[in-house]
Amino acid sequence: MPHDHGHAHIDPESGDRRVAVAIWANGLLTIAQIVGGILSGSLALIADAIHNFSDMASLVIAFGARKIARRPADAKMTFGYGRVEIVAALINYTSLILIGVYLLYEGVMRWIEPSEVAGWTVVILGGVALAVDTLTALLTYSMQKGSVNIRALFLHNLSDALASVAVILGGTLILLYDIYWVDPAITIGIAAYILYLALTEIGGPIRTLMLGSPPDVDTDAVIAAVSEIDGVEEVHHAHFWQMEEHAVALDTHVVVSRDRWGEIEDIKAAIKSRLKDEFDVEHSTLEFEPADRKHEDADLYGHG
Repeated sequence: MPHDHGHAHIDPESGDRRVAVAIWANGLLTIAQIVGGILSGSLALIADAIHNFSDMASLVIAFGARKIARRPADAKMTFGYGRVEIVAALINYTSLILIGVYLLYEGVMRWIEPSEVAGWTVVILGGVALAVDTLTALLTYSMQKGSVNIRALFLHNLSDALASVAVILGGTLILLYDIYWVDPAITIGIAAYILYLALTEIGGPIRTLMLGSPPDVDTDAVIAAVSEIDGVEEVHHAHFWQMEEHAVALDTHVVVSRDRWGEIEDIKAAIKSRLKDEFDVEHSTLEFEPADRKHEDADLYGHG
């Protein structure tokens, strides 16, 4: 099943500028929220500040990863540096999980021993945070469709924006009704949402780094299509992986009948053409075996 790469492409330099603006905005917001959280006594505001700080760190990591990923392949990194963005995404999702667990703990502790909170400070800084989070999400929205690295950032900021809405509502309830337990309740809600986002998204980067088969490629269908090529008798020892986020690769052994051995170049061209046209497999390495000298009892996938 072919997969679509019809994403909105943004000039790399323009994308870098967007990420840089988001870094500065989140850095200034983090400082303001921490100071405001300490002065107001709001754990929810500090929780939102910590989350924003994690966003700034994530943006810095993503910014560096984008720069490194564009470096060409060399003798030390023969596949190139594209996978650094996958590593950056894994780091960002892992940091989200750690932050979520910490905020969950702090929220429970504050629920047990609630303290007075200055509602106006919470509402005002929550509003500023919402504006910055919305700006950052807008800056990264179109970029996240084609990059797992930027998608991790976008989800960071989307969760921040929703957390800021919760903080504003909490501050309003404190102002109107003196309901102070709502502050730790919102903190726990923010933590639960952060954990949900991170745990549902982290599997993709892990799968790629573990050399798992691309999730949007039907490997059995690919093998069947190659096996249907005229002159091919069998396919085995197949390995599918992603060299980087959007570069699907395959290496496999192809058994060719002895009487067609002289047509290997034509058979190879037919296989590569079908792989590219039908399954978007751009990189393939094919090892050919004559039918009378093939590996016996070879596994379809893997080395066995």
